[in-house]
Amino acid sequence: MNFKIRASTKDDCKEISRMILELAVYEKMPDQVKISHEELERDGFCQNPFFECLVAEVPEEHKSREGFTIVGYALYFYTYSTWKGRSVYMEDLYVMPEFRGNGIGKGLLSKVAEVGKKKQCVRLQLSVLDWNTPSRDFYAAKGAQDLTVSEGWHFIRFDGQNLDNLANEAPKD
Repeated sequence: MNFKIRASTKDDCKEISRMILELAVYEKMPDQVKISHEELERDGFCQNPFFECLVAEVPEEHKSREGFTIVGYALYFYTYSTWKGRSVYMEDLYVMPEFRGNGIGKGLLSKVAEVGKKKQCVRLQLSVLDWNTPSRDFYAAKGAQDLTVSEGWHFIRFDGQNLDNLANEAPKD
């Protein structure tokens, strides 16, 4: 299937927002999505963007049943390892179900890796739900290591009231 991968634009944010919700439904967490396309526009297309995003686009003649030509995305941002240096973290990789198996996911993943390498990143990191065997197998087939098993890392989060409480305990200037 013919498709192209390109950097997203502000005008793509409604489509990206739609696919974020589709991914959340697949991951059985649709109630967790709290952002809209307006936040994506604000946070991804400002002076110092919080993320970058690639989209996969098919020609009009291959559009989805619902009429969409943007059929996948990869959202990522840069982090820093005090042990290894520059890193890229891929928050989401999603391809609409009817377009899977055509190399679009591989294309998006490879493009994120290429973008990271051009910025001298030494690794690409991501998280996958433990039950998501198809995705875990996909990444493993490309050479990814499961650090949960090999190094015993746990993914930790502060949010909501716990984040507020922690921030309120910061020393005052």
